[in-house]
Amino acid sequence: MNNPINSSDTRQRFLFDHSDVRGEITSLQSSFQQITSHQNYPPAVTALFGEFLAAASLLSATLKFPGIVSIQAVGRGPVKTIMAECYQKTKLRGIVRGELDALTGSETLGTMLGSATLAITIEPEGGERYQGIVPMEQDSLSGCLEHYFAQSEQLPTKIKLAADTENAAGVLIQQIPGSEDKELAQSQWQHLGTLFDSLKTEEQLTLSHGDQLYRLFHGEDLRLLDKQPLQFLCSCSKSRTATALVSLGRSEVESLCEQQGSIQITCEFCGQRYEFEQPELDTLFDGGQLPTH
Repeated sequence: MNNPINSSDTRQRFLFDHSDVRGEITSLQSSFQQITSHQNYPPAVTALFGEFLAAASLLSATLKFPGIVSIQAVGRGPVKTIMAECYQKTKLRGIVRGELDALTGSETLGTMLGSATLAITIEPEGGERYQGIVPMEQDSLSGCLEHYFAQSEQLPTKIKLAADTENAAGVLIQQIPGSEDKELAQSQWQHLGTLFDSLKTEEQLTLSHGDQLYRLFHGEDLRLLDKQPLQFLCSCSKSRTATALVSLGRSEVESLCEQQGSIQITCEFCGQRYEFEQPELDTLFDGGQLPTH
């Protein structure tokens, strides 16, 4: 399912000349709104979900190969699971599950998720899947992700995420290993990190990428590279749904079909509904192929 890409839905890399530090900055608007339009999340959950989507966009940009990056929190609070993924570096989707009606509207990360763990999963195309897991002990998703990079990747990384019910944004700076002058590299990192920490949530949600970076680093030799468009794209299809049905077994599926008249499955990510009537189920379980139209 392709969707039009808004000009605000972009990610850009930036580089500091004469320094071993790189960065990524991202903003989501129409893609974020398209993803959440299929759900009815409370505002606080929508904002947290936006941070997860922005973070998935940022982490995907750090990969050197095509694949999927997913960020998933599993907790014991009203929000049981929240997941966002970015695949092919530009395509986003995600989902939130839990007892969301129990939320009052004034929740923090801790009260929404309770005791939780954060899993970062990287699935290279044709390669081996990797997953890193850390406890969510910080007060923000940004802090949890910084802890993940310190523990799992051992790369000095600073992240700022921001979101409301309509927009999501994120910016990341990361020290690239390999500098011969360790003392100079550490001094540069501390200097840029101090400037980075002054960025405010309102600025992330209202300023362009260029204006944000000028506000932070106007005294530095910084190059902002070309924009990469981002979009909501769900990977569901009738054939994938059919495969899932076959895995349930013929007797169970046909029993459900007999009770309901047909099998109807709705994708949790995009709201697309797939319907299977008895002749199609016969074709599936007899080893045939469904029509592609």
